[in-house]
Order: sequence, then structure tokens, then C-alpha cells
Amino acid sequence: MARNINPKCRQCRREGEKLFLKGDKCFSDKCPIERRNYPPGQHGQKRIRLSDYAVQLREKQKIRRIYGLLENQFRNVYKRADRQKGVTGDNLLQLLESRLDNVAYNMGFGSSRSEARQIVRHNCILLNGKRANIPSQLVEPGDLVEIAEHAKSYLRIKASIEATKRRSTPSWLEVDFDNLKGVYKSKPERSDLSSTINESLVVELYSK
Repeated sequence: MARNINPKCRQCRREGEKLFLKGDKCFSDKCPIERRNYPPGQHGQKRIRLSDYAVQLREKQKIRRIYGLLENQFRNVYKRADRQKGVTGDNLLQLLESRLDNVAYNMGFGSSRSEARQIVRHNCILLNGKRANIPSQLVEPGDLVEIAEHAKSYLRIKASIEATKRRSTPSWLEVDFDNLKGVYKSKPERSDLSSTINESLVVELYSK
């Protein structure tokens, strides 16, 4: 299965902000964004004026990297969002947030989305009591997501849960940390999601 193996911290530096791709490191002083907040490479510190297309492209790349999708995967999600009723940009973010790997990450079952994706692929997640090992599977409101019995003793899952307890969980999720399970209560509203994401630029890019 194809995946992005580029250094994660370089991806954050390329977009000029934290994308939270490295788990706890992103919350520490070791995060490269804290020390070198400019694009990587020989010409990273040069000021370059971006065209409108470049701004749209960078925003698309940023969102794609946040959620860990390859280009074709992201385009397919956009096409699905465009076919749905409502605002395409809002639909896009809701679809991305409803992915099983992202829900598992937000519930604290993985320290990063890539780790949550690996946990899903390794049959550590149950969706409504049934094994679910497809990271892109969409979770519907009311669905129960929990750690499988054989995986509850895994140290990395326990460490991720402890780290999540120190931070707040999204309002559209209800998590029982003691029993390692949670409910996807509802789809998030746009106001609940990051204000640093400008999904309208992605819509403009794909509408050309």
C-alpha cells in the first residue's frame, strides 16, 4: 500500500505551521517549527511571493498532509464532498474528520494520525463491536469505536491515552478512557474545527 514516507517535520516546516504529525514531539520544545520556522532546503529562508494558484496548492497540500492522504485519495474525498448537498468545503472537512483513523486519533488511541492508522490496520479497533481494519472507513454518528480486547495492554496505546487525558477531546466525541472506547456523537460543525484551515482555497483549486 502506497504511503508518504517523507520526513514529517520537514512537511510541517514546508507548510510553515505545526501539522501535529509526530505525536508528543509536536507539543514539546523539540518541535523544529519552534527553532526553524521556514521551509527546508537551500533556499528555504528566501522570501518568495506566491501566486494565487500557489497559495491554493499549498493549502491543499497542508490539509492532505494533516490527514495523511495521498493525492488520489484526497481527490476522491473531494469528489464525494462535491456530490453531497451543502457547502463543499464543509462536506470535505466532515468526511476527513469521519475517517476511522482520524476518529481513533481524536479519541486518543494513537499519538498521531499515522500511529492511529497503524493501530487500525493491525486489527486493534472495533467498530460497533466488529473488527474494522480499513483506515478510510467512515464512522457515522452514534457509532461505537473501541480498542479490541487483545490490544488493551499495548504500551503505546496506554501512553497515548495518558497523553490525551492531559488535553481536551473534541466536543463531538464522547470518550471513556477507563474502558478504552468512545462514541462518535455527531459530525463536527465548521466552527468546531481548526481556524488555520481554509478549505475554500481547495474548492477554488479543484474548480478550475
